[in-house]
Amino acid sequence: MNNRPLVSIITVNYNQSVVTGELLLSLRAITYPNYEIIVVDNGSVENPDHLKESFPEIYLVKTGENLGFAGGNNFGVRVSKGKYLMFLNNDTEVLPGFLEPLVEMMEDDSTIGMVSPKIKYFKNPDIVQYAGFTKMNPYTIRNSGVGYLQPDSSVFDNISQTEFIHGAAMMVPRSLVERVGHMPEIYFLYYEEYDWCEMFKRAGYKICYHPGSIVLHKESVTTGVESPLKTYYINRSRLIFTRRNFSGFQLIISLLFQTIISFPKNSLVFLLKGEFKNMIAYWRAYLWNITHLKLRL
Repeated sequence: MNNRPLVSIITVNYNQSVVTGELLLSLRAITYPNYEIIVVDNGSVENPDHLKESFPEIYLVKTGENLGFAGGNNFGVRVSKGKYLMFLNNDTEVLPGFLEPLVEMMEDDSTIGMVSPKIKYFKNPDIVQYAGFTKMNPYTIRNSGVGYLQPDSSVFDNISQTEFIHGAAMMVPRSLVERVGHMPEIYFLYYEEYDWCEMFKRAGYKICYHPGSIVLHKESVTTGVESPLKTYYINRSRLIFTRRNFSGFQLIISLLFQTIISFPKNSLVFLLKGEFKNMIAYWRAYLWNITHLKLRL
């Protein structure tokens, strides 16, 4: 009799059914015996029904509108049944044994709130994308990835506590989501998983990295590399993160740094590169935060 806890694997699809299908195909090879797969279609223009036809084992649920990264994943949580929630970007593929180490870690230590696997690049699986994250710089609201763009080696093979999980692949116990709260939906795209980590850390839980689990990431399939969409949301969300997670003097200094130093510098870079659409998207991100100063975040 199988006594392994049920894991709900949740992925969000938005007009990327071919890519999502590649993830689902890789999930057919996993060795963990007790799981469900929930595909949340986030208001795609294209009809995703053929995913259910090709992969009858999945639960395909439709939001009817684009709820963003957090909203789509939270929608999946509400229809899931697992003890553990495994969030995967649809532009990832997994190795067969990726779930077992994460479940065992959670089962062994109830103080762990979140864990991410080692993430490597799909097109170059010898290169690391994620082996943990450093603290967030309180002025720039940026951090660094441990192992980022470095050749994989034994240096990155140690289980460790880290500052943040990676949104492309993260496991969270359902009981703690119910206790701490769902992923904040104010962001729509970017920084929502960072904010979620801060919520878990404030509640007293650890954030961990487990290299015994490996996921391959194709990255930026949906938003594009340095697209105006990405520029808008990543900068809008950076300011939202600042406003939600800092207070007092630190908040003032951070906002001043981003306004007086970062804003003119980045605007000039876009201008010199002739990236006018990105520059306008960058300005719009700041304008959104100015016009929503009174919004309760």
